[in-house]
Amino acid sequence: IDSLLPNRNYKFKAITQSQNQQMESNELSVTTMDTTSHNFTWQTFTFGGQGGSSTLFDVAIINENDIWAVGEMYVYDSTGSPVLYNAVHWDGQEWDLKRILYGGWIWTIKTIFAFSANDIWFSAFVRYDGQNFIELPIPPILTGWTINKIWGTSSNDLYVVGNNGNIAHYNGTSWTKIESGTDLNVNDIWGDFNQETGKWEILAVASNMFSSFDRAILSIDPATRKVTQLSSQPIGGTLSSVWFMSNYKYFVTGGAGNFEKHNLSDTNWKTSIISILRYSILKIRGNTLNDMFGAGGGGEVLHFNGITTKSYFNTTKLSNGNYYSIAIKDNLIIAVGEESPTAVLIIGRR
Repeated sequence: IDSLLPNRNYKFKAITQSQNQQMESNELSVTTMDTTSHNFTWQTFTFGGQGGSSTLFDVAIINENDIWAVGEMYVYDSTGSPVLYNAVHWDGQEWDLKRILYGGWIWTIKTIFAFSANDIWFSAFVRYDGQNFIELPIPPILTGWTINKIWGTSSNDLYVVGNNGNIAHYNGTSWTKIESGTDLNVNDIWGDFNQETGKWEILAVASNMFSSFDRAILSIDPATRKVTQLSSQPIGGTLSSVWFMSNYKYFVTGGAGNFEKHNLSDTNWKTSIISILRYSILKIRGNTLNDMFGAGGGGEVLHFNGITTKSYFNTTKLSNGNYYSIAIKDNLIIAVGEESPTAVLIIGRR
């Protein structure tokens, strides 16, 4: 019921009537969630941009004193030559640029996923145990395409998605290719446990962001690894991100705008309550349904508190760039991207 107000008590009762007989259920009392605060202070950091255009593509928060961001950052060395760094770490005092190697060479890292301080994945190729960066074997199914995003329940149940419709699953020992049914670039993946069904729900969105308006919303069955393509009607453009709380609300966003639905079985998506269409929202994440964030084009950052949406654009705007990913943990939000030619990271604290 979309018209309910925050932090209010409501009573519900079901009544059925047939001919001269009426039956009533027990009365159910509920209290709706309160709103969350829009009051954030912001801090901006930039990296690289020396001898090469720099970008941060993804970020993971362990806690306020343990934050990782990944991408490509060029910094001059003592000889004036540009050196590539592909990660940056915050220890609570300062940022430290990192060069994470694989097979003796350094590459651009597009995504990171952290289960704990001692279990962090840098793309699908390097796993950090809190002390060492462990290089993992690359099977043929992970070669020849870019990995765009990681999601999983543990390091024994991990999904990666990427360009040309590629999806793969890791069971702790080996990788298995999942047929997606599309050749569009899979841009994002998210999962949540459905308490009603007792099963995980996993959704991914696919679009070639700058070359067509085609899109796909994919549902991955964790038991069979089968993919079902869901209806995207009436969405008319690209999709870059998905986030949801299972059996409550599902959100997709991108160049087409922001859309939501209550149930996956609903035929159509509807324009989302978090929509402020100044610029495209490229990534959406949340703590709960009354504490959600989006970030994207031009430096737009939005917060939905359960009733209203606030834009921080006047503080977070970029003159020549975008935010590509966000991470949220309690009262901390971080967005990363580029302010060409530098990589940019902003921290919001509530």
